[in-house]
Amino acid sequence: MGVSQAHRGPDGTMHAASIDGQAVLAMNTLLIVDPLARPGPYLDRSTGLLLAFNGEIYNFRQQAAAWGIELAARESDAHFLLRAWARIGPSCLDGLDGMFALAVYDPRVRRLFLARDRLGEKPLYWRLDGGRLAFASEVTTLTGYGSAPAVLRPEMVSIETPTGVDTPFQGIQLLAPATLLTFDVSTGSLDQRTWWSLEDRPPFEGDYKSALARYSVVLAEQVPLRVPSNDFALLLSGGLDSSVLAYLMRPPVCVTVRYPGQDRLDESKIAAKIARDIGAELVVVEPDHVDFAEALPQMVSALDYPMGNASTFSEHMAYRSVSCLGLRVVVGGLGPDEFLMGYVRHALVLFGPEAVLAGGLEAYRPLAAKLVHVAGETLDPADAVARLVLRGPDPEGRIRSLVADAMSRSGGDLARALTLADLATAWRPLVMTSDKLAAAHALERRSPYLARDLVELSYRLPAEYKISDPAEGKRILRDAAKALGLPREVWGSRDKLGFASPVPAWLNGPLAGWADAQIRTALADAPSVWRPLLEGGLKPGGRFDRTRTQALMAAAWFAHQAVRAAA
Repeated sequence: MGVSQAHRGPDGTMHAASIDGQAVLAMNTLLIVDPLARPGPYLDRSTGLLLAFNGEIYNFRQQAAAWGIELAARESDAHFLLRAWARIGPSCLDGLDGMFALAVYDPRVRRLFLARDRLGEKPLYWRLDGGRLAFASEVTTLTGYGSAPAVLRPEMVSIETPTGVDTPFQGIQLLAPATLLTFDVSTGSLDQRTWWSLEDRPPFEGDYKSALARYSVVLAEQVPLRVPSNDFALLLSGGLDSSVLAYLMRPPVCVTVRYPGQDRLDESKIAAKIARDIGAELVVVEPDHVDFAEALPQMVSALDYPMGNASTFSEHMAYRSVSCLGLRVVVGGLGPDEFLMGYVRHALVLFGPEAVLAGGLEAYRPLAAKLVHVAGETLDPADAVARLVLRGPDPEGRIRSLVADAMSRSGGDLARALTLADLATAWRPLVMTSDKLAAAHALERRSPYLARDLVELSYRLPAEYKISDPAEGKRILRDAAKALGLPREVWGSRDKLGFASPVPAWLNGPLAGWADAQIRTALADAPSVWRPLLEGGLKPGGRFDRTRTQALMAAAWFAHQAVRAAA
């Protein structure tokens, strides 16, 4: 099974059997810390523990010292993790700060443990068949392990992606973030529990000045911990989040994506200024619609299945460029939008459409129109959030239920509720595409804003510390950026662009005929349950409408599936 995802670890795919013969673990190794290290899986000879590990533990040396675990000079976070597990078992997870998906087999208790990091940066899928449990970093690795018919999850129409632990393959699940799965090989019994919960954090107590001081310290401490020892690249959009990372991490290479003729999406001038300021090489990637048509099969193959993300194509092209430079680590700015109210939809819920449009965000009038309701009636916050995240019908009310659950877990704080709602709906495709597209190019993707201390502090802050102006979210990060001396163009920007692309416009313009042909080809063979999704893509869409994009991704996925089946 490990061979099928060897691209994730070009430095070696190894298999190892446990000493009792009850488990076989495989690992695809991408060497980052020590290029001469031995590829995993890793065995602790004194206990027989066997470990397969994907990710990075950034605080492993500090924790090793705190727990009295000895490490040789060239030993890595995997060696630390193996010894920590041998000593204190799954309790060690709470002390880890990093991104990871791991499997540990303990022959002493004949149990296999699977665990995933707090926010799901690293994917981990599993299936249970006939008393045997199989797991992998890619879902399509498991489709070759046995029958797994494709199924349409309703959320794939509602918000372009499955939610929770669902996948589009029957019998295959995604392990939820911050979850520990325990499988007893003797009895075949299985148990899952959550080992970390964001909503358990108490609200921050203190004025804004003390909050800003604390946030600035944590930011300055945590972000540099994610700087690798070798050369790396930063995805630099020119926006606030990536620009702060540029000044704190000082990457030797910055990569930005621009689209000729798309001035509204072009922040390359700001990116160039920042690269000059920090002495970095700036690589500007300029893809066009022809590149998109050629890249579509590669993107779909990397993603395993269709998922909605406006920056998918831009990220793919940026990662391809980084890989061509011979680098192995790429850094991006995921996180502040979700935890510090950076999306316009957050402002629409917190302040109302009129205040947002009056604040200069007139371009978002189509989004604001989703909140139109009968005069004199109050729109429930859960209904408002659901309307804003939906991109298709939600006849069973699944998305509305997810949002309502997030509201109930937020302790009455609407900003915290919005963060929890994002994590339950729109977060999964963002974090998954980042990992999967990077891994397809043998890159490790790092997201410094997802440091545990930074995430927990951001979540705990009062809403007004995150956003006080309907047109300017991420207040505390903006103020930290001012203190760092970033140019006003960065912290003063009122519109979020990121790595958005003109793909929807291309599919209604130069690629319209090609897109229709791809979708119609898929319709000829697609199961009836998938037809409405595909047929929706044959209708022209607006500037922000990704219906055609989603249908085209699904069509390419069907083609890819057919190729795999034929092979």
